[in-house]
Amino acid sequence: MNASPFPPVPEILPSGVRGALMFLFAVLFSLIAACGSQDSGDSASAAADYPRLRREMVESQLRSRDIWDRKVLEAMVKVPRHEFVPQAVKHLAYEDHPLPIGLRQTISQPYIVALMTQLADPRKEAKALEIGTGSGYQAAVLAELVDQVYTIEIVPELARRSAALLKRLGYENVFARAGDGYLGWPEAAPFDVILVTAAAGRIPEPLQEQLAEGGRLVIPVGDPGRVQKLLLLTKEEGRIRRQDVLSVRFVPMTGKIRQ
Repeated sequence: MNASPFPPVPEILPSGVRGALMFLFAVLFSLIAACGSQDSGDSASAAADYPRLRREMVESQLRSRDIWDRKVLEAMVKVPRHEFVPQAVKHLAYEDHPLPIGLRQTISQPYIVALMTQLADPRKEAKALEIGTGSGYQAAVLAELVDQVYTIEIVPELARRSAALLKRLGYENVFARAGDGYLGWPEAAPFDVILVTAAAGRIPEPLQEQLAEGGRLVIPVGDPGRVQKLLLLTKEEGRIRRQDVLSVRFVPMTGKIRQ
């Protein structure tokens, strides 16, 4: 995700007083954990049964809600989410909320990653573009499902860190670079799948142009700090069809989109 002045917040907006209180608790809990001691994080991580936690995450947070795509569920079981978060919050990696990853950025909650992936309907032979590499987790999930993943991160330090991690974890079909995601990756276009993991005030024209016929683009659109809409765009006979999915809150997309 792109840099944000805000603390980590759920992408799915809570409703009602109880939801708001749970939301505030999750935010405070994440921030406190992120500031905890390294020794505490090491001890919790050493004792964690990550495969079991992943299976429980899939059953309680995904399958029990509206994530039904078998391939997506299998990818979420397989990808080691704890590898994509700082040591101090590894023990929270499979909880149902975002987590801080440094550089004023977050890793999305598991549900929103699974939902966006399912909406994109990735196929094994597909080529995917991700705007906002962030931790690299979404790129890893996509890499389990498609032939090639191209991912762009506007924060150079984060782009280098995520690219190195993805390589270390063996994701040879992921191609990462630092740059402004507004421009897409024209030399690798067209893309069957495009996922944008930061909120834009409008749908970037280059991304629409780089979407293949029959392709799907999933993007949060709206003003920073306000309710945004997660949109599913499909290209049919050269025309873009739009579907509103749900209300969300993402960190803002930066770069040329702000001009």
